[in-house]
Amino acid sequence: MSKILQNVEIPIDQDLEEKLQWLVPDHGPYRILRQSVDARRSHSPHFVYSIEVAEKGETLNIPQFDLEKISTPKEKPLIVGTGPAGLFAALRFVERGVPCILFERGSDSGERIKGINQYWRYGKLDPRNNVCFGEGGAGLYSDGKLITRIKSPHIPYVMNRLVKFGAPEEIQWLSNPHVGSDRIRRVIPKMREFLKANGCEIHFNTQVTEILFEGKQVVGVRTEHGTEFKSPHVVLATGHSAEDMINHLRDAGVHLDGKSFAMGLRVEHSQASINKIQYRQFSEHPKLGAANYKLAHHNDKTGIGVYSFCMCPGGYVLSSGTEADGIVCNGMSNYNRNSPFANAAIVVSIDHEKNFGKDVFGGMKLRRELETRMYQSVLDKGGSRELPAQNLLDFLYGPKKEERALRAGSSPSGAISVRLDDILPKDMRNRLREGFEKFQGSMKGFLTEDAQVYGIESRTSCPVRVTRDNETLQSISHAGLYPAGEGAGYAGGITSAACDGIRIAEKIIELL
Repeated sequence: MSKILQNVEIPIDQDLEEKLQWLVPDHGPYRILRQSVDARRSHSPHFVYSIEVAEKGETLNIPQFDLEKISTPKEKPLIVGTGPAGLFAALRFVERGVPCILFERGSDSGERIKGINQYWRYGKLDPRNNVCFGEGGAGLYSDGKLITRIKSPHIPYVMNRLVKFGAPEEIQWLSNPHVGSDRIRRVIPKMREFLKANGCEIHFNTQVTEILFEGKQVVGVRTEHGTEFKSPHVVLATGHSAEDMINHLRDAGVHLDGKSFAMGLRVEHSQASINKIQYRQFSEHPKLGAANYKLAHHNDKTGIGVYSFCMCPGGYVLSSGTEADGIVCNGMSNYNRNSPFANAAIVVSIDHEKNFGKDVFGGMKLRRELETRMYQSVLDKGGSRELPAQNLLDFLYGPKKEERALRAGSSPSGAISVRLDDILPKDMRNRLREGFEKFQGSMKGFLTEDAQVYGIESRTSCPVRVTRDNETLQSISHAGLYPAGEGAGYAGGITSAACDGIRIAEKIIELL
């Protein structure tokens, strides 16, 4: 019978096999359940494992997540959006024997990257194919981070299926799993072909412009081409940037709520400096790789939090807007995390009720206003496609006599020197400054002249929630409409959005 070994500590120069042989002599097969790095300053960095070990001659019972199929229903569920929520809802449907129809305003991932490259190199925005829109959703260009704080029974299934379609096997046990933006672009097409071969009809370059209702019941959708598709079940998984769909829902009388969210800047250091801070004299050890960090500060007087988000070791800062007159920044890493730079969003929590009261769209308006300001600041400096950036110390304390020059950075769009401290609202700027200074206390060397900040990190989540019933997962105002994932306000990353799509698919299957 197998047994679980918890908190097995392995020095970075020791082999796991040797340790295991010492702990369980003559053991049988084993599998890693979890692996993390403990680099606290009280000791040398080491790995910490949880391992399932079988006795000699036994085999491990590794879950395969085989699913029971149901009878094919008459009406196919409709799914709007091919981000993680939409794709995993479709995957769950077809694996349970339910044909479905999937709509995406943008192109498949192969064509999508062409539009993105045009934007990064020449500033020519394709409103359908950019870092937020197109097959794979925004998660395709955030390095395929799979870290999540949710507790869901669907997480192992999500990891298993990603591996099945080509993701690295270690995502099933690493404490900070990621696929890498380069590898996830190879995973998604395999997933697409599986869906198509198993009963999912996919329509690319087909924006759903209208959800069709009869009274308060969903009856289908209408696309930009004027074609109608009928179904009493519509999964709305349009992502955090589909403002046009949010506006349509408002006009159709669907219940919406304002939602608290966060905005700020993206800070970039050299990866070598972050490695040195985190790993100290072991910073160049080949087993440790690119170090990451997670930072948070909460002001008890104001109730406002400042925290790091979407940290990208060995990564790139990306221009990721969806409007031609706005600038947004984001971060990504490839699988090997071998860029010489590290970046992370440092964002300020924005409480909806305190800041906007009953104005449901107050957060959306602020987001749009700041993105437009960022774009205009670049034009005012003679730029066009560059990201606005500022030396970190200048942002914190202002230039001494003249602004410090920007150093070479990772953004494929380039950067242009802008006074971000003048552009941001005063309260947001002050909260960010406070947060940066607190972070210096926990990471000595974080505040350095060699670091710079980029604006604006505004798409952490959607400021509007398409409110749904906790039990049925349907809109509280319109039956048959299933708001899903980040855009609906019910997820905060690839894994949580995927799990949300699966929950909704299973809820619809119950009705079918």
